[in-house]
Amino acid sequence: MDVNATLVGQVIIVFALIMGCICYYLGRRKTQTPVLAGVIGAGLSIVPILGLIYLVVLVLKKDIEIAPTVVNG
Repeated sequence: MDVNATLVGQVIIVFALIMGCICYYLGRRKTQTPVLAGVIGAGLSIVPILGLIYLVVLVLKKDIEIAPTVVNG
């Protein structure tokens, strides 16, 4: 079976983009810096096992508390 390096690279890039989006979505609920969580998730996904470990860490992290906003009026 031939493994084309271009195909492997494209699969890794698509996986990194998908993981970045998932990590951003989870980062909105679980961190105060969701963009950073998405960038870290995409960066670690270049080595897929590291991306999956980071995703598990985000899933297991507790949600942040959002203070209710009071509107005077």
